[in-house]
Amino acid sequence: MKKLFFITLILFISLSTKAAFQDSTLIKRINQLSTQVQKKYAPDKRTEFYELKLEKSDPLSYHLQVSNPEAVQEFKALLKSENLSVILKEDILPSKDLGEAIYGVSNLSVINTRYAPNHAAEMATQATLGTPVKILKKEKGHFFVRTPDNYLSWTESRGIIPMNKADFENWQSSQKIVYSDLFGFAYSEASESSSPVSDLVAGNILQLLDEAKGFYRVSFPDKRIAYISTKKAQLFDQWKKQANPSADQILKTARNFLGIPYLWGGTSVKGLDCSGFTKTSYLLHGIVLPRDASQQALVGDAVDILENDTLSISKALKNLKPGDHLFFAADKRTKKVTHTALYIGNGEFIHAAGLVRINSMISGSKNYDDFQSRTLVSARRVLTAIGDPEITRIDKHPYYQGQISQ
Repeated sequence: MKKLFFITLILFISLSTKAAFQDSTLIKRINQLSTQVQKKYAPDKRTEFYELKLEKSDPLSYHLQVSNPEAVQEFKALLKSENLSVILKEDILPSKDLGEAIYGVSNLSVINTRYAPNHAAEMATQATLGTPVKILKKEKGHFFVRTPDNYLSWTESRGIIPMNKADFENWQSSQKIVYSDLFGFAYSEASESSSPVSDLVAGNILQLLDEAKGFYRVSFPDKRIAYISTKKAQLFDQWKKQANPSADQILKTARNFLGIPYLWGGTSVKGLDCSGFTKTSYLLHGIVLPRDASQQALVGDAVDILENDTLSISKALKNLKPGDHLFFAADKRTKKVTHTALYIGNGEFIHAAGLVRINSMISGSKNYDDFQSRTLVSARRVLTAIGDPEITRIDKHPYYQGQISQ
């Protein structure tokens, strides 16, 4: 009897081990296929979302959540082609839990966005008041949003006013103003001695209700009413139709930020990181650029500044024009871009590094920056490429026209 029991036990353990091994092999293969799909449809997590989670091992069940529906179709096709039998729950963003409220507008002078839905997570970027966003899902009191520069990140839900399609289109088609001072306030009455309703930063956009006594009466996305001096704002419809900016205009705006402290993820006068600085210098002229330095390094027209894969100062001085974008790589072996600046001319550039400042790439200059000059790896000309993909005028951008696709 004991012998039969031990034989049965050994057989059970053997079968269990074999099943576990088979499950492990199956899970490994599914993960390999998932990685293959992710690399194709979501190679950059800053712009596309892809997440496959194992929910149960018996039966084998997964939850696939994506921003690109083609990723789901390809993953299912791969599973079928290899006869891999799993239960797959698919969720294509925006999440159905949001209902029709998948559109939104930033409601604070500046909102901070992060790479995870909690305050301790790394800051990703910022969006200023009036920025239109697409809401993809909600979790832990945060919205997962896509901003006009195509960036994906999480922000506290109180900073976004969710809207359905009709409300969003009404907001975007309404008369608006754009704040033009670097920093200021919206007031409770038509007097700058009245109580403030909110602080404001350059580029904030509010709905215009009427104008009287030198003040615009405006509405925030959450329906707060405030007053802004007409001397400190422009009509949005006129502002967005301005001609493409010149190098002088971009650099004049950039110089207005001199001395502003560096802030990782910052895109406003409250703090700027390197690419936030270049991006905002363009945004205040109605041009939307990609968010990060490594993304900005892929747009515009290339400018030759290298000789045998190394910076040539003589070639840079000859070929660079004011307003060109400079890109730097801390590790010149990989050439992974980690910093950016705007070229001023005569070897000088303006950038956010510690604070917004002007440095020179010419050795011997009083403001020479040895580290940045040694790590300069490429340059691009953006001003001649406005209208190309990812260098978009606000008056042509679907988000600002109320045309965010579902």
